[in-house]
Amino acid sequence: MSKRDFYEILGIPRTADEQQIKSAYRKLALDNHPDRNPGDKQAEERFKEAAEAYSILADQEKRNRYDQFGHAGVSGTGSQGFDPTIFSDFGDIFGGLGDLFGFGGNRRSGPVRGSDLRYDLTISFQESATGSETVLQIPRNETCESCNGSGSADRSTSTCPQCQGRGQVHYQQGFLTVARTCSACGGRGQVITKPCGKCRGQGRNERDRKITVKIPAGIASGQRLRLQGEGEHGSKGAPPGDLYVVIQVKDHPFFHREEDDLWCEVSVTYPTLILGGKISIPTLGDSEIINIPKSTKPSSQFRLRGKGMPHVSGHGRGDLFVSIKVEVPKSLSKEQMTLIKELDKTMPERSFGPTEHSEQAERPFFDRVRNIFG
Repeated sequence: MSKRDFYEILGIPRTADEQQIKSAYRKLALDNHPDRNPGDKQAEERFKEAAEAYSILADQEKRNRYDQFGHAGVSGTGSQGFDPTIFSDFGDIFGGLGDLFGFGGNRRSGPVRGSDLRYDLTISFQESATGSETVLQIPRNETCESCNGSGSADRSTSTCPQCQGRGQVHYQQGFLTVARTCSACGGRGQVITKPCGKCRGQGRNERDRKITVKIPAGIASGQRLRLQGEGEHGSKGAPPGDLYVVIQVKDHPFFHREEDDLWCEVSVTYPTLILGGKISIPTLGDSEIINIPKSTKPSSQFRLRGKGMPHVSGHGRGDLFVSIKVEVPKSLSKEQMTLIKELDKTMPERSFGPTEHSEQAERPFFDRVRNIFG
């Protein structure tokens, strides 16, 4: 059976340039890859056929011979299977296909950035309002001072006997050649001859480090501080990771926080609601005086601008909202009981008829007062 034309296999004209050849092969290889078509022998054949066509047409010298002499000009020079270099720019399509086939030649693991660390810090409500400074004790891996992170006692290494210095081990899987990172040397291609006695060849030691952290005013629960470079040290001179301090703020017995606003509830006496007056309101700083107008209803709210939590950005503050409630005495003196009864006698009886006088319309309010004070 005669072989198909390579240009026909890739679906490109004979004048196609290098990019057109590569794009056509990439599409065919992806569509017919065995991982996407398990058990499909026809897709497997198309996959092999496309790989062979690409191996000839992507090589200018082989392509010239093929254009002049056809299949006879490249007999014995075709690809023996899948050419993985086509996927070097998009190995993530198959979820790490580049690592599976060893794209890019013999890779070796280089310096690795240190891991990020997390520290959960609980602070008081007052600390979140004013800001503070604290010292944390963080356990982390740091570069071994004895071997300067090399992991070797005398800085000597030898070629890894398992991968012969390539950093990868290759083996055959069907018609594919599969590459894996060498487990003996971790992809470095070299093994330590005499490990460092302090870090046991790891290049890093665990240490407790004290770090000073500045907590900005206005920080809230769930927010985090990033301390750049205060995470674990990297390997082979790579930069360290970062330390993330996650904040948890304790509740306040009086204030309730909603974003940067504060809410509180203040009890006032019934005479103050009726006659009006001034009351003192606690804030995060000095207390504030607010005026209670005459005939103020329970649950009325007052707003003190700029008396809430500071914005964590450092510009401005939230507001303080004060909700008023009636202060109900637990016990009354005889004189107080007498005065309340006298007051009650002056209140008109409530009418349930279709019409009410204006003074009777106020009766439900005084009924509530009578219920409050018994």
